[in-house]
Amino acid sequence: QVQLVESGGGLVQAGGSLRLSCAASISIFSINVMGWYRQAPGKQRELVARITSGGSTNYADSVKGRFTISRDNAKNTVYLQMNSLKPEDTAVYYCNAYMFAGGWADYWGQGTQVTVSS
Repeated sequence: QVQLVESGGGLVQAGGSLRLSCAASISIFSINVMGWYRQAPGKQRELVARITSGGSTNYADSVKGRFTISRDNAKNTVYLQMNSLKPEDTAVYYCNAYMFAGGWADYWGQGTQVTVSS
């Protein structure tokens, strides 16, 4: 079982920045892919960004050039740096871990609210 704890959400004005953190209860070396997803009211959860254990990244088109995902292996933490925030970035952001441990499994954090005011 993997526990993920997000932090760093809040209220920010358009054009501002926030950094989200996701602390894992195990070494992230053993997690194949870690990612950030978001869900706005009335919408489906969508991928924002993800990073593999090898360091490869990919981003949703809507956040490319504004958001950066990174990892600190020593702290077992993944970050999402969000710059030039827009009101449409408002959502609950969830951390995800996808790994093989006897079978492929997804683990989710509890979510952190990000609200961008215009």
